[in-house]
Amino acid sequence: MDDFTGRVAVVTGGASGVGKCLCADLARAGAHVVIADIDPARLEAVREEIDALGSGQVLAIACDVTKEASVRALADQVFGQFETVHILFNNAGVGLGEAQRKLWTLPLSDWRWGIDVNVLGVVHGIAAFVPRMIEAGQEGVVVNTSSTNGGLRSLPNTPIYAATKAAVTSISEVLHQQLLREGGKLRAATLFPGPHTVNTAIMASGEVRPADYVENEAQTKVAYRTMEDLVRTTGLKLKLTEPAEVSAFALDGIRAGRFWLLPESEENDVLIAARTEQILARRDPPSAW
Repeated sequence: MDDFTGRVAVVTGGASGVGKCLCADLARAGAHVVIADIDPARLEAVREEIDALGSGQVLAIACDVTKEASVRALADQVFGQFETVHILFNNAGVGLGEAQRKLWTLPLSDWRWGIDVNVLGVVHGIAAFVPRMIEAGQEGVVVNTSSTNGGLRSLPNTPIYAATKAAVTSISEVLHQQLLREGGKLRAATLFPGPHTVNTAIMASGEVRPADYVENEAQTKVAYRTMEDLVRTTGLKLKLTEPAEVSAFALDGIRAGRFWLLPESEENDVLIAARTEQILARRDPPSAW
């Protein structure tokens, strides 16, 4: 797919961060864009912003990806408006603020929220959109957002996030194979935002945490709004990648027809190779601390 003009694209988590940049770039490229997000207050402002960038239609639809019915309602509205979908970004994701906490102390409400958004959000998107995209018989792609953290190797200070992204990579690989067997024009891709820590507001996810997942007030508090805030406040020496860079890389990867939307990084390649070598040698992982 090398031309997005007139294509219909749906982006979950589309009102902020990488999702918002994807919506903007797709609009500039002439696509019809559907911005889906759990935050209705932010949706309308973002819709107006994206609408000014291109000639295609722009819809903003409130959607809670943790709820199967909400994602199916999103699909019904999109197919009712456009009759087809060419690009689906299962992009919505949350951070759990789990750093510095031990895995065995994490509350089940954190596990449930992380899994429901980061994993079931993808599953719900696939279930609601893929059958209709296959039936349409048109060229299309489903892009699931994973992470090198968990998706390729796990950082020990983010157990929930890493576990969910490992699941997304596995789901995406299986989807890729099953779509190949279908033999149609729909394919899958997996996005690994990076190559450095992406400067999004994922650390402020608690602001939109539904009450169903809240056990205590601390779970909704936000210490840092962006990764840049974290770096500035703590002095951490983190290299940052901006969301716009991730979006441009993802769309280039779709144009090139790639499954692994993984930016080049010598550092990441060394770590991934080392993990693979440990597994093949049946050797215990060394300390990561």
